[in-house]
Amino acid sequence: MKPLNIGLVGYGFMGRTHSNAYASVNHFFDLEYRPVLKAVCGRDAAQAKTFADRWGYESIETDWRALIKRSDIDAIDICTPNNLHKEIAIAAAEAGKMVLCEKPLSMDTAEGELMCEAVEKAGVANTVWYNYRRVPAVSLAKQLIDEGRLGRIFHYRAQFLQDWTISADLPQGGTALWRLDAAAAGSGVTGDLLAHCIDTALWLNGGMQSVTAMTETFVKERTHTLTGKVEKVGIDDACAFMCRFDNGSLGLFESTRYARGHKALYTLEINGEHASIRWDLHDLHRLEYFDHRDDSLVRGWRSVHVTDGDMPYMKHWWVPGLQIGYEHSFIHQVADFLAGIAAGTPVSPTFREALETQKVCDAVLASGKDRAWHEV
Repeated sequence: MKPLNIGLVGYGFMGRTHSNAYASVNHFFDLEYRPVLKAVCGRDAAQAKTFADRWGYESIETDWRALIKRSDIDAIDICTPNNLHKEIAIAAAEAGKMVLCEKPLSMDTAEGELMCEAVEKAGVANTVWYNYRRVPAVSLAKQLIDEGRLGRIFHYRAQFLQDWTISADLPQGGTALWRLDAAAAGSGVTGDLLAHCIDTALWLNGGMQSVTAMTETFVKERTHTLTGKVEKVGIDDACAFMCRFDNGSLGLFESTRYARGHKALYTLEINGEHASIRWDLHDLHRLEYFDHRDDSLVRGWRSVHVTDGDMPYMKHWWVPGLQIGYEHSFIHQVADFLAGIAAGTPVSPTFREALETQKVCDAVLASGKDRAWHEV
């Protein structure tokens, strides 16, 4: 196998999921390339060294610019707060490195366009880590839709609910809580949670034409970890929006971090002319399916256990009936990325495809401010 030397920027939660994917992928997928954990980059040398030792990285850097300059790095994987994505991605592309970037692509559409131009000008492989596309049950939903089993689509609805920011005593900013700081995150649940829902929707159901949204920030001020001062909160704690898709269907989306009792409730449902499907992250190995064409005596929702070898990705894992989990979606993305490099084909979602999600997010946030319909 040909080595592909990985330079990882950031060693938080996403750094772990990506590192696990790189370390595991060749154990289960037959590929031409083998990821090599060459270097991890973080501002704290001691923490970077601890991370490198645990995951098997050969070296560390404390400056991402130095990492990009290294001739022994083939691909830069960006696992930083959102405000650093653009600068790192553009520099990496200009240095001829492949770029894998955590979601959302950028702080806004304008930044994302510059990132797209950079990777396209350089001609480097690129992708954005919208991993839920590669949950086998979600991939199966895509297959059923593309086969026309649902018929004409009428409705798409999704929600992503959490409850971890309800306490007004929770600070904002810093290493652990940058998602609550608008300067680092760009937005709140729209860019963090709804971006996942939007990307999946665009993949399954096609483009969106227009949106109308409402957003709310329930806790208006929080102490900032870095300054120690009470500062205004600039992110959205909750967002709900309606949309019209290019195919004529209607969409309804909701996300919040104030839904007590929910840690990561991501659900989607699609209603079509002939059939409906629904999926729940809490039961991610199952796809619920209803087909009106079934005989009325047995017609009803069925729970499809997505573990058989003819289902997406599953032939690479265990025997039928044994399920896989969240971390495997990242392994699937690495496998697809490596296969794309070998074949010389783009791997979805590319930066350009992820920019479409960013456009929707921007339209949603703009509508949340002026309470009007916005074209995407």
